[in-house]
Amino acid sequence: MTSPNKSEAERAISQAIIRFEKEFMGRGPLNARTYIIDDLVLVRLKNVLTPAEIKLAESAKKESGRNLIKKMRQELIEQGRPLLDAAVNEILGIEVVSLHTDISVKTGERIIVFTLASIPTRSRQ
Repeated sequence: MTSPNKSEAERAISQAIIRFEKEFMGRGPLNARTYIIDDLVLVRLKNVLTPAEIKLAESAKKESGRNLIKKMRQELIEQGRPLLDAAVNEILGIEVVSLHTDISVKTGERIIVFTLASIPTRSRQ
């Protein structure tokens, strides 16, 4: 089997993250886009909040609701991180060194950044 080129790898990572979100988080994003930039993999997910999270974010106590959503999502990502790291490693053949993420409860957008141990040679294609 040949190694995927950059666009194929980006598409495969997007699909893996969508699967993770659906299976592990309970709801997948409506849109996902991945960008491989040197030794970074940037994933942008849109509309990731569940209907319950949207209601909580819109509640009278917005600040505490938003903080609760962010904290819960951060915990879930930490628990699922081995699955995410393994998916990126399988697609690119490179170890994931770190993962950084944040979610906007205002827009329902999540950003995930993976730092890789090296630059994928095929990402230059």
